Amino acid sequence: MGRHSLPDAYAPRERGEASARRGRRTVVIATLLVLAVATGTGVAVKGGLLSFSESCEDSAVHLSLAASPDIAPAVRSIAEQARADEVRSDGHCLDVDVVARDSYKVADALAGGGETPDFQVWLPDSDLWLDRAEGLGTGTPISPSDSVASSPVALAVVPSASERLGWPKKTYSWAEVVTAALTADKIRLGSADPARSATGLLALTSIGGSSAQQGGDSDTRVAETAKVLAERMSDSDAQVLETLARSDSGAEDGNPKRNQAVLISEQAAFARYGFRPADGAAEDATVTSAGGKSPQPYAASAAEAPSAKALQEMLGMWTITVQSARLTTVVDASGSMSTPVPGRGQSRMDVTKESLIQALGQFTPDDEIGLWEFATTLDGEKDYRKLMETRRLGDPAQGGSTHRERLSAAFAGLQPVPGGATGLYDTMLASYKEARSTYVKGKFNALVILTDGSDQDDDGISRSALNAELKELTDPERPVPVIAIAVGPDADREEVAEIARVTGGDGYEVSDPVEIQAVILQAIMAAGQNGRAAQE
Repeated sequence: MGRHSLPDAYAPRERGEASARRGRRTVVIATLLVLAVATGTGVAVKGGLLSFSESCEDSAVHLSLAASPDIAPAVRSIAEQARADEVRSDGHCLDVDVVARDSYKVADALAGGGETPDFQVWLPDSDLWLDRAEGLGTGTPISPSDSVASSPVALAVVPSASERLGWPKKTYSWAEVVTAALTADKIRLGSADPARSATGLLALTSIGGSSAQQGGDSDTRVAETAKVLAERMSDSDAQVLETLARSDSGAEDGNPKRNQAVLISEQAAFARYGFRPADGAAEDATVTSAGGKSPQPYAASAAEAPSAKALQEMLGMWTITVQSARLTTVVDASGSMSTPVPGRGQSRMDVTKESLIQALGQFTPDDEIGLWEFATTLDGEKDYRKLMETRRLGDPAQGGSTHRERLSAAFAGLQPVPGGATGLYDTMLASYKEARSTYVKGKFNALVILTDGSDQDDDGISRSALNAELKELTDPERPVPVIAIAVGPDADREEVAEIARVTGGDGYEVSDPVEIQAVILQAIMAAGQNGRAAQE
């Protein structure tokens, strides 16, 4: 693999090289000093702000700079060269100590306040971390400045996989390349954790924006992509690069633990320093030395960066979509669920069961899922009955099976109750109380209710009383949003949506029960975004 070198103005000078570039290197050092923190006060370190004696040995400007691990080697090399060459700023020598710090950790630490940072300057890999620190409420004042370097977010693909994609003859949008990679498991795709990696978050957000331009149900496509990426996720760009197949041999290419494509920064792919200048340009000589084609096959300008709002929403979606879920599924078993679905030759219940079983495959062994059914007077005076406790899908069950297998069998065994009406309100209240009382911290807790009608229990709680009780039960510190899915033409989406919104959830409508699987993913994503917004 070729190497990418820094443009001349940013590259450390080799011994014996002419010193004409010292001035430009000094500008780079001065530009890097953008987030100085001294005695708790944010200071932009620029020319004229500091006053020291003329002696390098006695009174140099000493600064500790925390840099993202990917750029730290380049900055450290520049700082060492500047120290060796006695480069001066405003007549004073510079002594910059560069330490590598993960940007997400620094952002969280600055937001938390507490102890004074042990560095005066921060150079993150993206300004999205500044937005994160400020959005969380920075306890330490910061003063941002301009970018000093850049690196495009890209898809790195091993040769055999790029041939299957038809590259470079065939070009792709972000959404198209991910769809092609994931279709029928054509290519194993990996990524760095978007909660820890700017590259991972920018790539996922770009996929979301590209999917929206395609039209259709882009939210569900993005959620499905997030689920797949979460299964092959690494903590950092450096780690995700190590997951690529190391050769085109059959053993490596067929190894299920090896990725054939990864979402990664150009810098991480080419190693060494590998950055472009802040304007994103790359000279032909740099491209050639990196092993790239000259001229480049595509010279399109860089896409506009996602907004801070889009990045925050995507991070919220990612956090909820990929973290372990704890869901109690509550299914309408009233007599109307035996109604045939037009054009399918199956009842609403039959299609609902199939869709739920398919949705079950989207969840991991650590996810917890339970099952209730409801219809009027289903269990004595109660309109509801618990069929399966909400437990980990991977937990062992009787007979050598797992909870997943038993739950799948329970879904398959659901049957409409002849003459049973829709006892919705009492069921929502009872199931919500249990979900709230069994809340598990660190998981996405939610109540998923599927119904094909409105409440028909004249002896049960009223809608206004239900809303009032749910409002009293809702706890922002222990959120349990209700995801209410109205199935078929007889269901009242607005009715269930009004009730669900009291809990931080929402209502959804499917004309065909086969859509339930996609709607559940979409609803989980939306609940994650709403929950994040409520905390900000």
